[in-house]
Amino acid sequence: MRMHRFCHTMIFAVLVLAASALSAHASQKISFEVRVHPSLQNHWPQKGRLFIILGREPGREPRMQVGWAGPGAIPFFGVDVKDWQPGGVKVVGENSAGFPLESIHDLEPGVYYAQALYDVDTTFSTINGPGNFYSPVQKIEIIGEALQEFQLLLVHRIPDKTLPEDSRFVKFVRIRSQLLSDFWGKPMYLRAGIILPRDYYKHPERRFPVRYHIGGYHARYTRVQRMMQPASRFRDMWFSNQCPQMIYVHLDGEAPFGDSYQTNSANNGPYGDATVQELIPYIEKTFRAIGRPEARFLDGGSTGGWASLAMQIFYPDSFNGAWSYCADPVDFRYFQLVNVYEDKNAFVNEYGYERPSMRDTDGEPRFSIRREIMMERALGRGNTFVTSGGQWAAWNAVFSPRGPNGWPMAIWDSYTGKIDHAVARHWEQYDLRLILQRNWATLGPKLQGKLHIWMGDMDNFYLDNAMRLLEQFLRKSANPRSDAQIFFAPDQGHCWLGISETEMMRQMVQRVPGNLR
Repeated sequence: MRMHRFCHTMIFAVLVLAASALSAHASQKISFEVRVHPSLQNHWPQKGRLFIILGREPGREPRMQVGWAGPGAIPFFGVDVKDWQPGGVKVVGENSAGFPLESIHDLEPGVYYAQALYDVDTTFSTINGPGNFYSPVQKIEIIGEALQEFQLLLVHRIPDKTLPEDSRFVKFVRIRSQLLSDFWGKPMYLRAGIILPRDYYKHPERRFPVRYHIGGYHARYTRVQRMMQPASRFRDMWFSNQCPQMIYVHLDGEAPFGDSYQTNSANNGPYGDATVQELIPYIEKTFRAIGRPEARFLDGGSTGGWASLAMQIFYPDSFNGAWSYCADPVDFRYFQLVNVYEDKNAFVNEYGYERPSMRDTDGEPRFSIRREIMMERALGRGNTFVTSGGQWAAWNAVFSPRGPNGWPMAIWDSYTGKIDHAVARHWEQYDLRLILQRNWATLGPKLQGKLHIWMGDMDNFYLDNAMRLLEQFLRKSANPRSDAQIFFAPDQGHCWLGISETEMMRQMVQRVPGNLR
């Protein structure tokens, strides 16, 4: 009995102390005043989104660390700006949207490395896009007093995009797309990185098949530079006698709302048609490709896994095979763990539990869909995830109809997760399993021998569930019978590929008719 009374006394004391701490913390006021360096004030853009980003490590620019939703994510806060006059001051404070903290006043005391970034670019989806402005990193200390105001000065402008320099075997292309320019009402460009085969210069009359590679989310075409660095594993493989002779093309998916997925959409415009009708003919003419569908192949993982399958399905006569691994959701009854057609809410499942967005390969969740959407909401203009340029924004832009405000319509509410099933019906035209099922009589014969798929059974983003549904259709229901190759691996996570690049290209080259080799 005395023990019982003692416990109640202790609990009451703890609650009083906790309430006092919360009250003191709630009274803490933190704000950042952001000014513009006089050298930047000519033609200053008055409209954009202003961010305060707070790193914990010296020597690393906080603006380069935004985008991770899991443990260790650095805090940042954003506000829309509509009327920033030259010489004026903008404040980021209590009215800002934040991640992983809802309020800027919830920042824990301690040392931070603060940076301001002003996002004014509307052509590239990243906050580090060309033309955006940022401040030097400034060390600050939050000490928990009643009021703290910090000042940051925008000094730097991110330079315009330019093509990297070509080398003997690595080339870069940038072409103005008439299709995309017409859609957007301004000049729009397509880019690609090219790696030439080892015998390209030895036989100037020879033409080569092409491997079109699509990387994961935000994988840029400039990646070919790293791939071909001296002593890299890829370079050693590429120049070995065992590597089939092909032209390697790394496509670039950058679009205003996020990755374009090389797909026509109501919000991004005709990226699929622009790639197939404009970019590919230019590349194949410029770099001595065979220039025939029989000698044109696709591969990619994650974003590129979906995009390579989609391009093969949407343009079945233009390519001779897709090698896809860890593809983004191919059946929207399992969009990660959300059934967009039947579920009521994306954040919470039918049992009342938060839906995870990422897991370890032992099944342990890392972060939830709600948390990831919260991050994108803080990034997006209008405090909505649909304009964030993040992964969920990109999917939403590709699959959703265009809203009356010119932005993509949201598949679900940014704050509650409630699904809009009218928008979900529009998604059906991008549900790859549903497209195949509805059109198999005509698509099936065109896709024979062309679908090669790999997936880990413990994909970190739950992508294996949707792939199982596609496998079920192709193996059990497709008529005429499908010969698609689908491989699953137990205990393997995201980006598992059960084949070497050399073997992949060998399989590609074997499909080129003898008279074209």
